[in-house]
Amino acid sequence: MVSEEQLDSYRVEGTKIRVVRDGIETNDVIGIVVAWDEESVVVRKVSRKVVKLSRSYHYEPASVPRTNIIDE
Repeated sequence: MVSEEQLDSYRVEGTKIRVVRDGIETNDVIGIVVAWDEESVVVRKVSRKVVKLSRSYHYEPASVPRTNIIDE
């Protein structure tokens, strides 16, 4: 789970993030963090649409190479 401090850092700096939801790269969500609560994160995509995602997903800067996630 992503920490409050990391989410706040992404939001304040306007860092473009990648949300890795599974092992398929085309299912990733790219955007910026808008808001969050205990269970979810709101991300504004490049298309300006917002999506509400679970905090259990892997959040990383989009500028770094993608982390491969293997479903357990």
